[in-house]
Amino acid sequence: MLKFAVIGYPLTQSLSAVMHNAMLNELGIEGSYELLETRQEDLVTRVKQLKSQGYTGFNVTIPLKVPVTLFLDEFDSLADIAGCVNTVKINENLTLSGYNTDIYGFKTAIPSDIQINLKRSKVSILGTGGASRAAAIAFTQIGVSEIDFYARNVINAQDMVNFLRNKFPEITFNLKQMQSLRDLSESKMLVNSTPLGMRGKAMGVSPIEEDILKTLPSDAAVYDIVYNPLKTSFIKLAQKNGYRVITGLDMFVYQGAKAFEIWTGKKAKPEVMKMAALEELAV
Repeated sequence: MLKFAVIGYPLTQSLSAVMHNAMLNELGIEGSYELLETRQEDLVTRVKQLKSQGYTGFNVTIPLKVPVTLFLDEFDSLADIAGCVNTVKINENLTLSGYNTDIYGFKTAIPSDIQINLKRSKVSILGTGGASRAAAIAFTQIGVSEIDFYARNVINAQDMVNFLRNKFPEITFNLKQMQSLRDLSESKMLVNSTPLGMRGKAMGVSPIEEDILKTLPSDAAVYDIVYNPLKTSFIKLAQKNGYRVITGLDMFVYQGAKAFEIWTGKKAKPEVMKMAALEELAV
């Protein structure tokens, strides 16, 4: 029997178990997927438990995507570039392989016509955590020319931005204080990579005010990586003002499908995983 889990804190809003258990059931694979709430100070103990109790792999979410890299024996190329991991495979010899499927999930969720519109354009990302790194790398694959990061703590984010500047010299990376955000008129997409608006974490709160959001060009898109609730206050504000929106659900499903394939070697069905998540959100 295969055993999987997600670690992070809090996990009350997580639909990972619903989604992965639906996929296991769909393919007739005997296994289980659990939510294991884990604070940063308990990470060492949790990783030891996962290795000793026969788990096949696990997902990693806030706030552990960067700290978990200290425990890994190898990384895929995208995780190495991103410096953060959301999927870990426990090998037969108990070594740990880290992957970043968030980059794939983030990019795949963006419709192709929007991706075309983003080429050689500027985009803005709210937040500088693990999810923002995944978004930034996805944007480099799409071919944007400039990325503005808005951080609450610029000093803490400086190393990440310097790394991206060295890795992708053809792209301009700007690091700005969140409090300085006033004008988005040059951005073709605005991404919320923070947990603000998440169920159990400031639900009902938008990361920016409506008057700032409205400075986006009319053909810009708004992307919220938060998927629970499906329509956050941020997404609702964007829809109210006529912007195309991308909710976090598709990113969540696509990154999950990729993780499932890494663990099992079986082709996942994103539509089955999405339906399971939607049914749970509707409860």
